[in-house]
Amino acid sequence: MKSKLITVLFMLSACALQAQKVNSFEGIDASQIMNPEHDVDPNGAVGTKQFVEWVNVAFQAYDKKTFAPVWSAPQSGTMAFRAARLSNCYSVGGDGVINFDRLANRWIVAMHTTGNNGYYYYCVAVSNTDDLSSSTLAWYAYSFPLNPWVGTNSRGQMYFPDWPKLGTWQDAYYVSFDLEDPSSGEEIGILACALDRTNMLTGNTPNPMQCFSDPSPIPSTGPVYLKHSLIPADVEGSNPPPAGRDEFLVSIQNPPNDRTSTTSDSINLWDFHVDWVNPANSSFTSVSLPVSTYTPGCYNPKNVLITQCVPEPSTASTHIKIDSVGDRLMPRMSYRNFGSYESFLVSHTIQTQTKPNSQTGIRWYELRGSGTPSVHQSGTITPGGIYLYRFMPSIAQDKVGNAAAGYNISGINAHPGIRASWWNLPNDTTPRELGILTGTADEENSWHWGDYTSMTVDPVDGCTFWYVTQYFAANEIGTSINWNTRISNFKISTCK
Repeated sequence: MKSKLITVLFMLSACALQAQKVNSFEGIDASQIMNPEHDVDPNGAVGTKQFVEWVNVAFQAYDKKTFAPVWSAPQSGTMAFRAARLSNCYSVGGDGVINFDRLANRWIVAMHTTGNNGYYYYCVAVSNTDDLSSSTLAWYAYSFPLNPWVGTNSRGQMYFPDWPKLGTWQDAYYVSFDLEDPSSGEEIGILACALDRTNMLTGNTPNPMQCFSDPSPIPSTGPVYLKHSLIPADVEGSNPPPAGRDEFLVSIQNPPNDRTSTTSDSINLWDFHVDWVNPANSSFTSVSLPVSTYTPGCYNPKNVLITQCVPEPSTASTHIKIDSVGDRLMPRMSYRNFGSYESFLVSHTIQTQTKPNSQTGIRWYELRGSGTPSVHQSGTITPGGIYLYRFMPSIAQDKVGNAAAGYNISGINAHPGIRASWWNLPNDTTPRELGILTGTADEENSWHWGDYTSMTVDPVDGCTFWYVTQYFAANEIGTSINWNTRISNFKISTCK
């Protein structure tokens, strides 16, 4: 494993901000949503003809060339399920994700329900075309019952299937859930499921989903689960994984919950083998991968559920700090099959100084290996010369091995803004930082930020990175909710 600490000097970074052309335009904002929430969950994907963005709980498609919205207003997240009369999916509970299946050129919209009447479902809609402006657009809609899998606490309450993340693989769509105790708000374990992609792509009845939990069986009580929030590998490009290749997922390994420990030196790799013919042969196992020592972003050993430490200029008066969501790895886990090797990329927010709740930066890992992947190289993107926090990353790589991570920035003297860094993985180059949006306003009435963002690569040219995250054009104060989102793209000159 190679490891390197990357210090982005402010003077050099300022020059780099102008060195690479970045296009950006407005995405969905709170005024376009009927009942906007502080918890935005902005994410999206680029397809062959459009970029599609999700926020809680709606989505919009934008033409890749003109950036014009496809629909006059964002579409309800329940649109496809109401059209299919799947009443189980009429009330979605947020945490929606947009995925473009690059191996089939189809769109996927997926989310969990709110648990009306004590029942939870995972709702997935697959388009019949890659063109969301087509007059023949239709959706194959599915609802998967989760109650048989999520378990109950000692009071008999169902665990909440929180923070679902979806990845495309050749043999299935894979989704992971955090099992959250409704009484305490603590993660008690995780659930990972395989969905029958083959039949879902054709509108046929899928085989029952196959699920595994950890711990197994799911306990009715227990300690806080420290390796939660699994990220499934998601295929980038049109080259599929080798035939028979298992799906892999990754998760953080948080420090021991002993009220004093603050560092960790490993992450977790999960191997999901699915057998649709004989489900008894399916399996779900994990190994620990050693990495350079880190402290999760905004980690509080006395309360591991709190990861709020990112300041804004208004923090001195409001005392509100942004949640870095530093207790987990962040989507996506981008996978590319280069033929001669396979590469997996994932990132998260870590502290870059020893002082508690100090400056945060972006840690990334590249995994390689034809068997069980291992950490091939890693690095930390951290500022120098100015006291900025970097947080909420998402990472991907283009067809020639250029990696790019997008993220938010904020600080005592810097309103929350948007930046990205790129570098070449095979040549181990030093990242260059790009300015996407300079912040002008703060979130003054809530600590909620994003929960996640997304970086994807254009499946047509294999080069253009597309990124979406949130920001504020005007201070959010009092009871107002007025967030904005920004969609951007850029291409590295070495990718042709």
